[in-house]
Amino acid sequence: MIRVPHTARNGDVHLAVDDLGGAGGDPLLLIMGLGVSRFWWPDGLVTALIEAGFSVASFDGRDAGGSTHFDGTPAGNPVTGLLRRRPPAYTAEDMADDTVAVLDALGWQRAHLFGISQGGLVAQRTALRHPERVHTVTSYAAVPSDARGAAVLRYIRLPFLARLTRMRHPAGRDGDIAAGLDLLRAVASPGYPFDEQDARLRVERELDAGLPSGVRDSRAQARQAGAPWHGPRLHRLRAPLLVLHGEHDPLIRPAAGRRIAASVPGARYVELPGTGHDLPREIWPTLVREIRSRAG
Repeated sequence: MIRVPHTARNGDVHLAVDDLGGAGGDPLLLIMGLGVSRFWWPDGLVTALIEAGFSVASFDGRDAGGSTHFDGTPAGNPVTGLLRRRPPAYTAEDMADDTVAVLDALGWQRAHLFGISQGGLVAQRTALRHPERVHTVTSYAAVPSDARGAAVLRYIRLPFLARLTRMRHPAGRDGDIAAGLDLLRAVASPGYPFDEQDARLRVERELDAGLPSGVRDSRAQARQAGAPWHGPRLHRLRAPLLVLHGEHDPLIRPAAGRRIAASVPGARYVELPGTGHDLPREIWPTLVREIRSRAG
C-alpha cells in the first residue's frame, strides 16, 4: 500500500497522517484504538474501502505512533486513567479537535469517520463537537461517549483488562513484537482463525517506521483514557450513526454498543457473530457494505 504522509497541527500538537488512496472518492478518516498507531489498520480492509468508493486516510492520535507524546505528564495505567486519579494531560475535546486538524491538513471540509475502540469514542465526540465537519460516524467496539469515570467500567470486562496489564515481555524489538502479537491474540475473534501473518505485519511495520510500541506504553494509554469530556451528551449526536460490536468482544461488552445506538435517534446497530475486539478479514465485506450503505 502506498502511503502519502501529511502532518496536521493542533496548536503545539503534531499529528502523523497518511493518505491511503482512493483520490476522488468520499472522504473517510480511520481512527485507531487506544495507544496504537495508524499502521494497525489491515491493508485488505483499507483496499476494500477504497474499492467501495472511499478516499481513505488514517492518523495517529496524540500520545500514539508518530504524533506528539505527553511523556512529561505523570500517568498510571488505563484503569487509573479512566478513574482520573491524576490531573488530565489534555481533554477529550482536544482529541476531537485533533481530528478536525487532520481533516484540515487533508483539505477535507467534511468526512465520514470510522473509529475502532478508543477511536470509536473519538469519532463520536468529534461528531458531537464539530457536527459541521462530519458526514457519518461508524463506531466499532467502543463505549458510549458520555460514560464518565467509574460509569465506563460497567462496559469493560475488568478481569480481561487486568490480565492484559499483567502481561510481561523482555525489552527490545523481539519483546515489542511479542507484546503486540499477544495482545492481538487476546482480543481475536473466537469464531474465525487468527491470521498471525497479518498480525505480525501490522506490529512489525509500526516498529519498522521507528515508532515506539503503543501496546507497551501504558502511561500514554492512561492519558488517552483519562481525557475528560465536557461536551454534549450522546443523544445530541445528529450525524447518521452506524454502531458495530463483536458478539464475543472480550474487552468491551456488547451492551456498550447497544447503549450507543439506543441513545442516538436513527442509529443502526449491528452485532457481529463470532467476532471479538478486532477486525478479522471474514467480516470485512460486512463492514464495508454497512459503512457504504450508511454513507449513501
